[in-house]
Amino acid sequence: MFGLCGFLTPFIGGAINLSLPFIGKEFGMTVVSLSWIATAYLLSTTVFLVPFGRLADIVGRRKLFLQGAMIFTIATLMCCFAFSGTFLMIARALQGLGSAMIFGTSMAILISIFPQRERGKAIGINLAGTYLGSSLGPVLGGTITHYWGWRWVFLLTAILGAIVVGMGRTYLQSEWKEAHGETFDIKGSIVYGISIIAILLGTTLLPSVHGYISIATGIVLFVLFCYMQETVKHPIFDINILLKNKRFAMANVAALLNFSAAFAVPFLLSLYLQYVKGLDPHQAGLILLTSALTMAIGSPLTGKLSDSIDPKILASSGMALASTALLIMSFIINAQTPLYLIICLLFLFGCGMSLFASPNTNAAMASVSKRHMGLASSILGTMRMFGQTISMGITMLILSVFVGKIAISSAVVHNLIKSIQMTFFIFGCLCACGIFASLARGKHAEIITEEEKKAIIE
Repeated sequence: MFGLCGFLTPFIGGAINLSLPFIGKEFGMTVVSLSWIATAYLLSTTVFLVPFGRLADIVGRRKLFLQGAMIFTIATLMCCFAFSGTFLMIARALQGLGSAMIFGTSMAILISIFPQRERGKAIGINLAGTYLGSSLGPVLGGTITHYWGWRWVFLLTAILGAIVVGMGRTYLQSEWKEAHGETFDIKGSIVYGISIIAILLGTTLLPSVHGYISIATGIVLFVLFCYMQETVKHPIFDINILLKNKRFAMANVAALLNFSAAFAVPFLLSLYLQYVKGLDPHQAGLILLTSALTMAIGSPLTGKLSDSIDPKILASSGMALASTALLIMSFIINAQTPLYLIICLLFLFGCGMSLFASPNTNAAMASVSKRHMGLASSILGTMRMFGQTISMGITMLILSVFVGKIAISSAVVHNLIKSIQMTFFIFGCLCACGIFASLARGKHAEIITEEEKKAIIE
């Protein structure tokens, strides 16, 4: 069930990447507005993830998980019947709200079910579902879009969402609400949400002055939020879990950098393969399958390895491989680049991602005590979604500078290639920085005792 939950989001993301040209043509959308179909979902998930993670500890993780799955399914049906680009963006934002309820609970429930000695393996299997969604998304999405249209992609995802709801009601009989009876900080949640929206919206407005003002406002509000959390009895975000736990903090920094560099890669390559190479969605999906399938196969293996080998070694090696692949692509990708070389680099990129994700998640969750599992899960999920939103923000900024707010045509293909090269170079540098963050986390998390964990947090 949790593997299917992990499957849904990357599946719809990968499938929609291949459908964007068709959606843009039907609704008359520019390349920048098309980016918002992905960004609206990511922004909504990022804003609500931490508050819902905290709320789940109070009202029950099972309850919030099932409600989130229902909202996600309904929103997906709304996407299926969208009548304009604006309506589709709103429906995607509602999808993000449902996903926040799922992400804020699923990892914490998974960790509660499995013992620590099997945690890495369980996380790896869960992430395999995520990467399997990434694998099948481009292939099935491209095929479905090519033969039946992009709306059927959302319809298939809605059916899978309904299956998750049914499985959750059947197999999740226990409830987890360690913070039952505590208060929920509504004011803090509002300030947090506004600060995140301001920061992330600001990245999409750069390089205009409004973008800098928005980012600065968001930072000020986030500082205010951190101060407010220190003054309330039951904060939604205990900042001490980051300030006093180096292992957990560095794992989150590494995750932020990794997802900032990785998420928009399929989106950019989808544009490259279709607009530059002239491939149809099905053909492009088969090529994008390379990295996602590599990650789906590799994640359970690296997750199991992280139960016995220092996760920082595995994760740092993965960041190095991913950085190498992205930097090479930034220099060699053009209209004449042979497809076999793109496939080889995608394989290298996939190996790096599979080496990073499971061990890093295992190390992060192993560094906190059981009563902080919900908070740790939501923070780690927030870093992932924040990184993905930043990834799309960087992409939108570069596309705005090089291509502009116009529909892609043969006249701007050269500028599109330049924007992809520049973006991949930035992503490669972010991954390189992530190597050092991963190495800085300290000793193997497995040898940290429960007493040490409590001392670190408390």
